[in-house]
Amino acid sequence: MLRSYHFFSIFAHIHVQLFLTMRKFISAILLVLLGAASSFAAEPIKNIIYLIGDGMGLTSASMMQIEGSYAPTIFDRADNVALITTYSNDNRVTDSAAAGTALATGHKTNNTYLGVSPDGTPLESLTTLAQRQDMATGVVVTTYLQHATPGAFYAHTTSRHDYNLITEQLAESNFDVAIGGGMELFRDVYGSEEAAIEHLMEQGFGVARTMEQLASEDGAQRVIALLADKEIGAYSGTYLADATREALRLVDLRDNDNGFVIMVEGSLIDGMGHGNDAQGMQAEMAGFMAAIEVAVEYAERNEGTLVVVTADHETGGMSVVSNNSDFNLSEQGVEYRFSTDGHSGVMVPVYLYGDGAERINGVLDNATLGAMLKSFISK
Repeated sequence: MLRSYHFFSIFAHIHVQLFLTMRKFISAILLVLLGAASSFAAEPIKNIIYLIGDGMGLTSASMMQIEGSYAPTIFDRADNVALITTYSNDNRVTDSAAAGTALATGHKTNNTYLGVSPDGTPLESLTTLAQRQDMATGVVVTTYLQHATPGAFYAHTTSRHDYNLITEQLAESNFDVAIGGGMELFRDVYGSEEAAIEHLMEQGFGVARTMEQLASEDGAQRVIALLADKEIGAYSGTYLADATREALRLVDLRDNDNGFVIMVEGSLIDGMGHGNDAQGMQAEMAGFMAAIEVAVEYAERNEGTLVVVTADHETGGMSVVSNNSDFNLSEQGVEYRFSTDGHSGVMVPVYLYGDGAERINGVLDNATLGAMLKSFISK
């Protein structure tokens, strides 16, 4: 009996050792396969389309699902999803300048600071890095081009409200295409519309004042489209999708196979949040989502294109609540309630599409996201 037990122990020990050896072998094979998969996943990203919904929170996306009776939205089609924190260097609740700077440069800064560190040192943005590498670049917004979020991609100032300086820096930027409002601010700086246009042309820009003029551009020169004195305005319908399509057409004509980076902002979601206007937010979200559709369709047709959709912060502290606390009812209805006319400090979503979408995961900081995007195109 004792011998049988001893034999069984030896057999069991050998069996366990074989199992452990096989497990190590399988683990090694899996590591090799994962390494190969990672190498495959890390193929170069040629183009980045960066869409920022100013003031868009998770509840904004939830509202659009509800209003569409839960039919699939562009957000539901994302290849990957992450979350980012939004606090600034000096405040737990950020403004658009500090958040835009984090998303554009990969660095935290103070509220109202634009494209500079807390000590005022200029920071290199994603688009400036792209320009330095001979990539095409562009910005498309529904507000004026000198506003905080677009400004974070080219301007450097400790005050987002220094519009004269920001306007001068926009004129000196090297964007291949810039589409939005802001002619009034150019008139303030250069004295007249004619003088502003002359200065922009001296800087190498063609100037479009209408979408029709923009559509006639053939990519032979850089172009700035100043389509409104200030903002394009709310309830602008298909404007943002149309402008995004035009920007992609023009950077395609100018990229010389080096790729491009463009930033598209759904600027006025934020304004509707400040005004606690749920209906207006739905209209601005619909316009922004249509622009995302254009970007995703482009990515599906063009290999090496990463589409990144996020927000600088949430505005309005909106919640989606039941109209009735009796949950025995089959349908209580819903109500969109706002808790503030300012910003909130909640995390915001990141929706990812196309090549490289799997490379951004989990809960990140907004500056980390900005730094990652710069690393994707660094050569």
